[in-house]
This record gives sequence, structure tokens and C-alpha cells, in this order.
Amino acid sequence: MLKFAVTIFVVALSALPASAGSVGGQQTYDLLFQNGTLDDVQQGTKLVYHREVINTLNPDTAGRDTGDIVLGFQQGDTPMAHLQFHQKDKHRSLGVFPASVGNPMIMVFYESVIRDMAETAGGSPFYIRNRVKEALIQPSNVEQGEAMIDGQTVQTQTIRLHPFANDPNSARMFGFGDLEMRVTMSGAVPGWYLSLVAEAPGSEGKGAVYRSEMQFDHVVPVQ
Repeated sequence: MLKFAVTIFVVALSALPASAGSVGGQQTYDLLFQNGTLDDVQQGTKLVYHREVINTLNPDTAGRDTGDIVLGFQQGDTPMAHLQFHQKDKHRSLGVFPASVGNPMIMVFYESVIRDMAETAGGSPFYIRNRVKEALIQPSNVEQGEAMIDGQTVQTQTIRLHPFANDPNSARMFGFGDLEMRVTMSGAVPGWYLSLVAEAPGSEGKGAVYRSEMQFDHVVPVQ
């Protein structure tokens, strides 16, 4: 098992040249859904992500969804990425995806947020999904930063999305109206995604109503 010690530092946008700031909607989508991010991952290895969930409005779901997500590969004419959720001695499949397209963790991330929000705050999952999908193709700021991985400094990019900003229904979303989804990426990290975080801050001084973090943890090498 190859373990990564990871610390993330995000550089403030004001300290960056203008070329490192705003990008258009298509560029936002292309960064988040980068193609070929699994091409350099050796077949037979597994990528392990740890998911930690806090949900003060629905604590049982937080316990249900905290665990490890393991990305492995299935051989065949078309290589496939297989995702499994592990929690102690239990595991369940999260789906099988074409590995050539890219890392499916981004899809697991936003679909899990949609499900969690619908379960916790109510409302139509179709409405929530549409708002999230719209946010994925909006212009955004790309924050340049650094992370320490195994004692080495690597460059990162972070995109923040606010799917319900100015939504007329935000006041009825039990704190999810202020939901922020942020994705930190680096070409130096196997599979591209360093962390995928969704957070609904809640009332000031009371902590987050909801927080879901998927953090790249380690690589399981070929046996």
C-alpha cells in the first residue's frame, strides 16, 4: 500500500496573475471532467479515497456514508473502472464506468450531494440535479495552490461552485441554499482529484449543517 501524506494550501486569487483567474463555462466543465485522468494509472492498482460526512440534520446518513471508496479496474476489450464503497467489513458496488473517459469520482461526488440534499432538505432531486448541472458549466474562478504530497510540493487547481446562489427557493433549503462544492485537482495526483468537498455552512458560529469530503488517500499497488 502506497500511502500519501497530503496537505493542501490554496493561494489567494488576488496574488495571482489575471490569466490564472476566470475561465469560461466550457473550461470549467473540461477541468472538472478532465479526459484521460486514468490513462497513467497502472492496471491492477487501486485508488482509495476516504469519504467523511457530517450531517447535523440527518446524522444516521452521515454514519451510513462515511467510509472508503475504492477505484479498481476490470480488464476486457474496453477497460472499465469499478467503484466500491467499503465500510469496515462491508462493501457495495457504486457502478462500473469506461476508464478511457476519465475518473468517475466526479460523478459519484455530485450525485452523492444531490441524494444527500434531497434526503435531508426535501425537495425534488430532479430540481437539485438540474441546479448542480447548471453550475458545472458556468464561468468560474480557478484558484492556483499547492499541496504537500509525500514531502513534495505539487501544484493544484481548485474550482468552487455555488449551485443555489440567488435561487428563489434557497430560504427553504435548511441551509443548503448556501451550499459550496469545491474540487481540488492536480496532475501530480493519481486520478487527478485530490479532494472533492461539499459544504453547507449553516448559521454563523454553529458549524456546518452538512459537509461531505472525498479525499484521495492512497494507492494499492499491483500484487
